Amino acid sequence: MLAPPAEIAERYRRIREEVGDSVTVVAATKYLADAGIEVVGENRAQDLLTKHATYGSVFRWHFIGHLQSNKVKVVNDICELVHSVSSDSAASRLMVPALLEVNLAGEQSKSGVPPEDAEELVRRYPVIRGLMTMPPLAQEPESSRPYFKGLRELADQLGLSELSMGTSQDYRVAAEEGATLIRVGEILVRNGAPAGSA
Repeated sequence: MLAPPAEIAERYRRIREEVGDSVTVVAATKYLADAGIEVVGENRAQDLLTKHATYGSVFRWHFIGHLQSNKVKVVNDICELVHSVSSDSAASRLMVPALLEVNLAGEQSKSGVPPEDAEELVRRYPVIRGLMTMPPLAQEPESSRPYFKGLRELADQLGLSELSMGTSQDYRVAAEEGATLIRVGEILVRNGAPAGSA
């Protein structure tokens, strides 16, 4: 059950205060313009099409899910940024800025390129302006810190400034480690969650 709009607005405000103006909060959530949300992330191309048809330019749109090459046209037409490029076929078709998804933990179940392949892809595709990662699921937000630190160090080596890392569970740690974008959803809309909780 979703929290009331006023509660979502308060949670969003607190998150913005915590992470500061240098971090873009990408809300992977229902679209509540009256909550002050400006940037919305979608992880499915079909949902992106449907929701953009309803809300249009009320929001700035990011694509945060696994991007298949046959869905790139939809993303090119709607989004200002893609967080999750992990293949040559998708990267070669993109016309909007993108972040390369890096699988720092080497998890078979997750998308992303190995860190050692990042430099070649960044060199080959000028649309890539930063990196993104999803650390292994853990109970403690602090468990994500080594992955966020590793992504920041890799971005520094490659001369990239944009870092998409951190979700509802660990966004505070991500911001401390240099995130320029965080992706939050559940913390905004889960009914009964304290406004400042992760």
